[in-house]
Amino acid sequence: MGNIFNFSGKTAIVTGAGRGIGRVIAMGLAESGANVVLCSRTKTEIDAVAEEIHAKGGKALSVVTDLTVHEQLENLVNATVKEFGRIDILVNNAARSFLRGLLDLREDGWDKCFNTNVKAVWLLSRLVARRMIEQKEGKIINITTVGAEKAESGMAAYGCSKAALKHLTRCMAREWAPFGINVNAVAPGFTRTDFSKPIWSSPDVERLICQAIPKGRIAEPEDVVGAVLFLASGAANYITGDTLYVDGGTMTI
Repeated sequence: MGNIFNFSGKTAIVTGAGRGIGRVIAMGLAESGANVVLCSRTKTEIDAVAEEIHAKGGKALSVVTDLTVHEQLENLVNATVKEFGRIDILVNNAARSFLRGLLDLREDGWDKCFNTNVKAVWLLSRLVARRMIEQKEGKIINITTVGAEKAESGMAAYGCSKAALKHLTRCMAREWAPFGINVNAVAPGFTRTDFSKPIWSSPDVERLICQAIPKGRIAEPEDVVGAVLFLASGAANYITGDTLYVDGGTMTI
């Protein structure tokens, strides 16, 4: 099959690409030859990632985007096509979360989670899918979480939104398969990022978390990249509507 992770000539959009898992995914795609469009609300972060990609000889474009504003989603897609001519891969990685119990969580906190983690994914994926239909092919990868399956105290809004995203993945996969579009999800377990730092920054809490993971450690962002590259590659052409868990065995418990 040759080098299945050679994405030369392909263009990928990665949301939430300024840090954490999104940054590492963007770097992995760029190092595998893809043109990468970096999306975030924070210009300094995605510009820094773009510079890093350029320094390694890759091609990257940073587009500041608030995923909850439809006009900005349209601008992201239009800017990508203008710069690179096509969209082959979309990684919906950006997410919102609030560490609050259900009794204390504010209504707007719930809405922010669902607006970013579900609604924005649907709207951006739909815009991108229309381009992919013209090309007769494309790969969409949604980043979910094991929290979509396992209830965690204080994480209800996040977990429920990601459970909705998992089902949205299946719905998009079913509807868009006839057009040559594959839609899958990658579900990381507990991962060491700034996003989760309020939880793992305590050594005692980290120790407890690791005891509950069969592999015995928290995932690093780099652990997630291979799954995304696989689902974006030709090796996954007959896989759609599935979720690939990268969780150190957490789902076996």
